[in-house]
Amino acid sequence: MNLANKLTIFRILLVPLMVIIPFLGIDGKVVGIPITYLIMDVIFIIASITDKLDGYIARSRNQVTTFGKFLDPLADKILVLTAMILLVEVGKIPAWIPVIVLSREFIVSGYRLIAVEKGGKVIAASVWGKLKTVTQMISIILIFIDKFNFFDFIRATTDAKVAMESSLMIYMNQGEIIFNVITSICLLISVVATIFSGYDYLKNGKDLLKD
Repeated sequence: MNLANKLTIFRILLVPLMVIIPFLGIDGKVVGIPITYLIMDVIFIIASITDKLDGYIARSRNQVTTFGKFLDPLADKILVLTAMILLVEVGKIPAWIPVIVLSREFIVSGYRLIAVEKGGKVIAASVWGKLKTVTQMISIILIFIDKFNFFDFIRATTDAKVAMESSLMIYMNQGEIIFNVITSICLLISVVATIFSGYDYLKNGKDLLKD
């Protein structure tokens, strides 16, 4: 097994490690951020780096294999969806976000299977697909270290009653509001890119559905 594939497998092995961290009962905070979130974020960052590294190594060393072509995108999906489910579990993002991501992946995977059966036609990744990947990675990294949840800044600035009840007005300073704005918008962009990249697959692969 070559180095690129070993890195891909390593990325997959990091996923269960990230999952068990919240159950270890690690207490304490660093600059107001739970240590548990910081550890999960570091694991996610390391896994994301291996995603870029294994592809570079495979291409530069001419180590592209069928196994790698299959496992690399699968590892990416497992990593991103696991991170999002963990973020839903702790209440940092709403459940409809990973539902949209998962639905898109089912559609794309289905089209790829049909493409293989019909001669291996490749549907090239669109700009939306590349934007989806980048914004998903960035937003997940940011959300783990955001002290607040998805779009909390809106409640803190427009709904005084809700904000007071949730202590947002007391604890959310201007810098934290700006960071929450950046994080929330980045995640929202990733959702929009996910929807449009899925639509591109449907549009570009419509001929595959013809008998």
